[in-house]
Amino acid sequence: MKNQNMNTLRQMTQPVRYSLLLVAALLFVANPAAAQTAAAPANMGPTLNKIAGAGVLYAAHREAATPFSYVASGEQGAPVYGFSWELCQHVAKATNERLGREIRMVPVVVSANSRIMMVKVGMADLECGATTNNVARQKQVAFSNTFYVAEVRLMVRKDSGIKRIADLANKRVVTTLGTTADRLIKQAALANNITMQYLMGRNHAESMGMIVRGEADVYVGDDAIISGERAKASMNDQLVFLDEVLATEPYGIMLPRDDPQFKKLVDDVIVGLMQSGEFARIYDKWFINPIPPTGINLQMPMTDKLKAAIANPNDRPAY
Repeated sequence: MKNQNMNTLRQMTQPVRYSLLLVAALLFVANPAAAQTAAAPANMGPTLNKIAGAGVLYAAHREAATPFSYVASGEQGAPVYGFSWELCQHVAKATNERLGREIRMVPVVVSANSRIMMVKVGMADLECGATTNNVARQKQVAFSNTFYVAEVRLMVRKDSGIKRIADLANKRVVTTLGTTADRLIKQAALANNITMQYLMGRNHAESMGMIVRGEADVYVGDDAIISGERAKASMNDQLVFLDEVLATEPYGIMLPRDDPQFKKLVDDVIVGLMQSGEFARIYDKWFINPIPPTGINLQMPMTDKLKAAIANPNDRPAY
């Protein structure tokens, strides 16, 4: 009797077991993202797993950081342009190949003040902009190998009479919100024992506007960014850089912290471009040739410091 009951129980539970397996299989097929994530290698790391599950790579960019990442002013839904953005497009391609499926690259607008937080909290998977890799920022996010070496410089009108930092006593100095330039120029003021009037632009275009309108005497920022804004200004031939340099700063693609798998993928892309010569071609496209959409030309040949970073790829931070 006992054996008969056991056999009856097995016959009853068998259909239930097969039904559960069928439901699981149907859920697996009905949810391709879950299927892809389940099939993904376990060693991909959190960012690649997140991208695989969503089918989307969220790429942060700036609206006005010429020539790194920017959009045409006033254009609704305008395409993103720039040197950093093109490097990130190569990263997106490598991500597709790594995951074995097509991933959409979705632009996410960030400001100088919000960019770090957007990556830190996962609203962007990487940032394609003009962000200095320094020790303080590395406590919140990670950085790729260096792809540009900036000099923090000061730009003035030719007729301003300002020739060096010591001439800035009581002058109006503008920097852009969220950049390292504010701290650096204040350190320079202390070193030279002078007092300045500090102004802050919400973005690079606003900072340049203050110089053009005569509301500021000097604009402090990274060389390429200021050169990009100067190239767009109507009075560009009347604006010059001082000889003094406040700091040298390496740029990296900003990435989520504590994800070595994703960092390796991004670093491998950058190093591969450098070694193949494609990186130099991309650089020339954005720094020594007319760039879209208006055809401005920064005329900034590659520096020896950037050439050294290409010869010896690294992610060493500044200060």
